[in-house]
Amino acid sequence: MPEKQNKASILVVDDELSMREFLELMLMKAGYEVDCAESGKEAVSKIGNRIYDLVLTDIRLGDLSGLDVLRAAKKRHSETVVILISAYATTETAVEAMNDGAYDYVPKPFDNSELKATIARALSLRTTEREKEDLTEETKTHLHFGSMIGDSPAMRRIYTLIEQVAKARTNVLITGESGTGKELIASSIHNLSDRKNKAFVTVNCGGIPENLMESELFGHKKGSFTGATHDKKGLFEEAHGGTIFLDEIGELSMPLQVKLLRAVQQRSFKPVGDTKDIDVDIRIISATNKTLEEEVMAGRFREDLFYRLNVIEIKVPALRERKSDLKLLAQFFLDKYSREMGKDITKISSYAVELLTKYDFPGNVRELENLIERSVALSTTNIILPESLSLSSFKRRWIEGVPNRRFNLQDVEHGVQLDDIMSSIEKAYVQKALEFCGGRKGKAAKLLDITFRSMRYRCDKLGIE
Repeated sequence: MPEKQNKASILVVDDELSMREFLELMLMKAGYEVDCAESGKEAVSKIGNRIYDLVLTDIRLGDLSGLDVLRAAKKRHSETVVILISAYATTETAVEAMNDGAYDYVPKPFDNSELKATIARALSLRTTEREKEDLTEETKTHLHFGSMIGDSPAMRRIYTLIEQVAKARTNVLITGESGTGKELIASSIHNLSDRKNKAFVTVNCGGIPENLMESELFGHKKGSFTGATHDKKGLFEEAHGGTIFLDEIGELSMPLQVKLLRAVQQRSFKPVGDTKDIDVDIRIISATNKTLEEEVMAGRFREDLFYRLNVIEIKVPALRERKSDLKLLAQFFLDKYSREMGKDITKISSYAVELLTKYDFPGNVRELENLIERSVALSTTNIILPESLSLSSFKRRWIEGVPNRRFNLQDVEHGVQLDDIMSSIEKAYVQKALEFCGGRKGKAAKLLDITFRSMRYRCDKLGIE
């Protein structure tokens, strides 16, 4: 028979029987050895008699608090991982818990799969810390490729493609929404190429007035137009031997597209007011947040230029399409701005992460970076909590799951879905009662003047954990 694997031991501490039984069953099914305590005093007693790998405790226990259990567990064995669960995300409690060594602070009611994932991460924390120094260069590259952060399959594919195209002179078109990091990909291609010691010139095709764009790209001779008081070297010439990055290429006017086409085809151009060609050795990388195929079909972008630029296309996913990278990115920006601002902020709470993961980030990675920078600037604690986020106004709607709504009885004449209306009201009241009672169904049932059995039935029916 195969040797039995050692199971991680978990102590569940909650003064509500139904919650203890639920957590015990869920964690046992996940393969853990589970012990339970119905009070803080019992938990401290059990901790004194044995060492647990992890303690999962509610904050409010009636006698001793979850913080007392946390301190007892850490005093008994500093490597015991402690996770606190609570329906109350108070700044003071969260900060105190983190300062006392808690691994995380999880909102209640919680998502079962998220809680199990948090527990799994917590139990692997010590192993992960020991193994960090032993990471292979390949793994390090995938987590932090140049200036890019991400370990999702989509980003790994991009890293591989960058390495494949970097050594060639082939034109590359990078497509994706604004804020996804297209310029970072362009600079990574340049930095991995044999041109890395030469210029990397960036041109914002949407940020330069059209009447100045030709002169900016190709330069001009003195006296070629009003205001041309001296010869000017263009950006194409500045990039000689290196790489030119044409950002937002879809914004170029049709006349400029014609001039650009010749430069792309022949790697030569005439400065404004000159009769002689200038030859350049450059790598051309373009980027756009538009769908250029549609622009071609609409007659707004030249088809021949499109095919010249789009020899190899790199499609950058939106942040909402690689949510698995979000926490990694947020932590990277948190570390960056904490250092820059001289603050000691080291962690993003589970409440804050929950809000971030449920937000679509229309501004993508750039919006996330701005959000974290602002949060670090405003935070007065060593942990980022929802109130530090500009997204915090969405917290109530996301966590409760039911937005506030008003009902107009006049809608009846047009027809309404009465069952849906009644269900939304019922769900809002049940969730609010659970919030007031810290997730304790028994106490919430009393607030709603229903039986405990009825409370459990309603939670099951409405999909409330």
